[in-house]
Amino acid sequence: MQVVTVLGATGTIGQQTLDVIAQHPSRFRVYALTAQQNVPILFLQCMQFKPRYAVMLNENAAEQLYLQLKESGSNTEVLCGETALIKVAADHEVNIVMAAIVGAAGLASSIAAAHAGKRVLLANKETLVMAGHFFMQAVNEGGAELLPIDSEHNAVFQVMPATKLRDFNSQGIKRILLTASGGPFRNHSLSDLQHVTLQQALQHPNWKMGAKITIDSATMMNKGLEVIEAHWLFNASYEQIEVVVHPESVIHSMVEYIDGSVLAQMGNPDMRTPIAYGLGYPERLTNNVTSLDLFKVGQLNFEKPDSIRFPCLRLAFDALKMAGTAPSIMNAANEVAVASFLQNQISFMQIPQLIETTLEKCKIGMAEDLDAIIQADKDARLIAQDWLFTKGFSN
Repeated sequence: MQVVTVLGATGTIGQQTLDVIAQHPSRFRVYALTAQQNVPILFLQCMQFKPRYAVMLNENAAEQLYLQLKESGSNTEVLCGETALIKVAADHEVNIVMAAIVGAAGLASSIAAAHAGKRVLLANKETLVMAGHFFMQAVNEGGAELLPIDSEHNAVFQVMPATKLRDFNSQGIKRILLTASGGPFRNHSLSDLQHVTLQQALQHPNWKMGAKITIDSATMMNKGLEVIEAHWLFNASYEQIEVVVHPESVIHSMVEYIDGSVLAQMGNPDMRTPIAYGLGYPERLTNNVTSLDLFKVGQLNFEKPDSIRFPCLRLAFDALKMAGTAPSIMNAANEVAVASFLQNQISFMQIPQLIETTLEKCKIGMAEDLDAIIQADKDARLIAQDWLFTKGFSN
């Protein structure tokens, strides 16, 4: 019996994780579920899975959840705040932590789980983008088992030797090929992209995801973040990582070896596949994912990404090359930009404008410690907010 904490239980990844867990009640027990403020969903999850703890980051939401659970006779204890989040991520009873909190908010709890030596199923991109060095250091020092849940990195994990994930040379690995769907605007012209609406941007052609990651996919920043993730996960230089647009989203990523062999992991675009792989590793679990029908797929297409129409991908590569606090600055600016776009404050093509301006204006320093990274994040958000103010917007 494996004991699981799900950080970000009410999001898409969190819900799909619980769907897989529900299919294997004899293998997994839920210890804690966490959310920002979604009381209705977390209440239903608590009633179904009966965790020992439920953590809310929002105080009013925590109070509401406490009252609802008490009235329903639940024994789940409600906690509040980041300290509680860290507690349920690092508790000695927990074996597995699904780190699925979106954004910088998931940083501290993910690092706490790594320090505590858990099996960390990492679905939070920002942990590696902001603090890759410190997170990997925590994994090594804590003796944690790190399993990437992003479909692309999970695919790379599956086709690389598990014991030598971070040693390209000894395993004869030449490069990683990260596939990208291209999002909903893959065929849009530059002029078309000037008139993209929020509703259009939220309609991903292949994947069902939360709002923030869906917009990141539309701008291709999501793939840029994944490039930085791959750098830290697999100890790959930016020259060893290539992005390939693959609109069918059937091949989830590939690894090329020095003898010319290219190994790919394929499957229907369903996040329950990498989630189940992470939960059951090294075994494979059933997960109700539909079998891949190659006859229905018919053909697989590949394209080179266009950095002119989708400059966010270029900005991510630039931030990786600049190193230091640059990725943290870029990530913070992107979070502000996407939040503003979701509020209909800025246009779709102003997202990369805000990010590039912030990278230019924000001082890039050495990522000497977590304090420096967090300070860079704060500084970048202030500069991004100032940009919004000059454009007539402010959050």
